[in-house]
Amino acid sequence: MAVEFPTHAEPAAAHSRGPLLQTRASAFQTAQRRFDAAADVIGLSDDARRGLREVKRELTVHFPVRRDDGSVHVYTGWRVQHNISRGPAKGGIRYHPDIDLDLVKALAMLMTWKCAAVGIPYGGSKGAVAVDPHKLSQNELEHLTRRYATEIAILIGPEKDIPAPDMGTNPQIMAWIMDTISMHQGHSVTASVTGKPVDVGGSEGRVEAPGRGATYLTLEALKYLHIDEETQTVAVQGYGQVGRSTTRLLSEAGLRIVAVSDSRGGIYNPNGLDLAALDEHRQVRGGVSGFKKADAVTNEELLELPVTVLVPAAVQDVITDHNAARIRARLITEGANAAVAPEADPILHERGIFLVPDIIANAGGVIVSYFEWVQDLQAFFWEEEEINTKLHHVITRAFYEILHTSVNKRIDMRAAAYALAVQRVANATTVRGIYP
Repeated sequence: MAVEFPTHAEPAAAHSRGPLLQTRASAFQTAQRRFDAAADVIGLSDDARRGLREVKRELTVHFPVRRDDGSVHVYTGWRVQHNISRGPAKGGIRYHPDIDLDLVKALAMLMTWKCAAVGIPYGGSKGAVAVDPHKLSQNELEHLTRRYATEIAILIGPEKDIPAPDMGTNPQIMAWIMDTISMHQGHSVTASVTGKPVDVGGSEGRVEAPGRGATYLTLEALKYLHIDEETQTVAVQGYGQVGRSTTRLLSEAGLRIVAVSDSRGGIYNPNGLDLAALDEHRQVRGGVSGFKKADAVTNEELLELPVTVLVPAAVQDVITDHNAARIRARLITEGANAAVAPEADPILHERGIFLVPDIIANAGGVIVSYFEWVQDLQAFFWEEEEINTKLHHVITRAFYEILHTSVNKRIDMRAAAYALAVQRVANATTVRGIYP
């Protein structure tokens, strides 16, 4: 069965304004609703719920950066740790103009469950700065990054909280953060961040890890579903780094890529896309729109195409209760965080559409980040083939553990993933006890 979400999880203030007022749940309220549903499935005690529903720490910083024109701008950033019962906190750093503390808290909670779901010994955290990185010069971006790293240095470190790239950040930014922390310590602290360039302690295979993990899970899900189509077709919404690597790897596995899209629009050819020609077109035109060997489709239309596999790898809430009934894919691999809204989950489940939820679908990055951290701590590095083999082992093991829970408890895959993850974190929290 699909797990229904409680309808009472809205701010207390909303109740006082009368029943006619409809308020949209915040990102953190949505995260709490997913937790509440999982806690109901496993029968979690009220005492355990109280601690896990809230974040452990939230740090807000306001810091000045001198721009290239000599002016000074004050930016706001955050670092939030949700839970560290199973190990040091782990989570990316996002640079985006439309972000706030509420979303950072939600993403930190998601990281706790994601790490627990795939069985790596981390808690969850997240960081962000409210900034459009594309509007900064390289010099300004470095100054902003180093000052932000200095402000949150009281929380981060190899044994405490390990940042990684996220939306708007990249390996170079991680290198600046690592160098800043190292300057404070007086020696190189390579394990203080992951997702770094290989030259400064980064791991082979890290860049493609999210797409590779999504590919491994898609192929395992197709195997489990026994889909006997002669050629399985794929549509990918979000032709960024994750979407491109997933597209390429699925194509190499023998699936036919028939549609892709980016923020400007999408393209569709039921006979399959020429990915090499598409990449040449994208480099010249800056996007996939206008590709001559395919028809134009909108991002909304792409979601409803008759394909075997749909990979929403762009933004959140693209599949909702408004369009879930029109989705025609047999399998959805949720490449982006919260691409499927909570209200859409039961609709998809009732229609027999199999979902590989974000909590494991895009966990390839954090798994290989864990490998990078381990390599940095021991100063011994593995080759990419070994990294990919280890990734395949960890993520497919997690998939079948979640599938087993789903079948045994007769719940959908997202509910099973959350139930398994919440149980693991609750067990660790209970065993450790309350200090003092």
